[in-house]
Amino acid sequence: MNNEEDNEKNLAIKAIQRKLLGKKLSYREVYAIMDEISRQRLTDILTTYFVASSFKEGYTPDELYHFTKAMVETGSRLSFKGVVADKHSVGGIAGTRTTMIIVPIIAAAGFKIPKISSRAITTPAGTADVMEAIADVDFTPKQITKIVDKVGGCVAWNGRLGIAPADDVIIKVEEPLSFESFDKIIISVMAKKIGAGTNHLVLDLPYGPTAKIRHLEDATEVAKKFQNLASRFGIKTVVDVNEMLEPAGRGIGPILEARDVLYILEQHKDRPLKLQSKALKLAGMLLDLCYLDDFKKKDKLSGEQEALRILESGEALKKFREIVYAQGGDKNISCQTLKLAANRKEILSPFSGKIKYINNYNLNTVAKVLGAPADKRAGIYLLKKLDHNVDAKEPIMTFYSSDKYRIKEAEVTLKNLPVFKIEK
Repeated sequence: MNNEEDNEKNLAIKAIQRKLLGKKLSYREVYAIMDEISRQRLTDILTTYFVASSFKEGYTPDELYHFTKAMVETGSRLSFKGVVADKHSVGGIAGTRTTMIIVPIIAAAGFKIPKISSRAITTPAGTADVMEAIADVDFTPKQITKIVDKVGGCVAWNGRLGIAPADDVIIKVEEPLSFESFDKIIISVMAKKIGAGTNHLVLDLPYGPTAKIRHLEDATEVAKKFQNLASRFGIKTVVDVNEMLEPAGRGIGPILEARDVLYILEQHKDRPLKLQSKALKLAGMLLDLCYLDDFKKKDKLSGEQEALRILESGEALKKFREIVYAQGGDKNISCQTLKLAANRKEILSPFSGKIKYINNYNLNTVAKVLGAPADKRAGIYLLKKLDHNVDAKEPIMTFYSSDKYRIKEAEVTLKNLPVFKIEK
């Protein structure tokens, strides 16, 4: 390490010390931290101290801007012409895979949507984990550009793209704790969007007792911060703040969530309608935003009506298959071609009653015990949801795993960490 690198590292360490003491940081200090993390020259302990520094006090608007800008500038960037759309969900609720429905709808509508997704942090599957169950997700910037220029969209992982590399290092530090600070979420999301060339964005901000954001007031505050930060980078943004008490879909885990997506794209009789409704709402909001800057693609329909037309006409399914094929998957993929785990076990209701509560934390834990997301075929399929009536010994969910011993372990875990609260 030369003197310049020594100086940069020392500056980063001093900046972390200052932030731990509640001091405001300059852009020079922020850049030093991001540069050291992106080059992996800070130890995990120092990176952890930096992550911890944001939990209590958070960041000022200027610090949010500085951290986002520095995270972008220490990585690679993609570039596309015209309207570049994107969608992001703060998430925390498993089994709500709207992205893989929205991307083909937006691409079929004629807009570019290079979706760079993350792997799981707090849930049993991130969008990249789900897409990886059916296609490749790890590409170079040149390959992503080629895919998007050819088919209009992609669902890829940041792996070799090098967009905001410091964020991926930070995520590895956060993963064992299974949570992020709100300000860190904002920085992470916006840096990835800027790096991907996004200029039109819809944000899904769910809140609920077992979501990442628990209270409406917090969700509203996070939405304001997102919009203010996005405007400083010239990104047009709409935000949907919504209460979520349960997964919108039924599948929990990569291949089961991919099946939910295909159920909807194929308009299968077993499709989860709540997931379809949520995806159409977000796709509609994004289309309306894109139409503001591209009148040629706007007709009499509202964004949501156009999204529904694209879905019901089969255009979204056709586009999804094009994207999957462009990413090395089966060009004829369908819900029928997906292979589920060999081992499965139906879980029965202990007594009759009504489902009054779903604990999403416990749902995540049990799905991880089954092997998700590393085991792409592992997970849970919810046969019942909130407010459903159940009879004693009626199946309420199905466990899947490639390892039969994990199913036994999950059964024990479920007794200690119940997913459903059933009232007699």
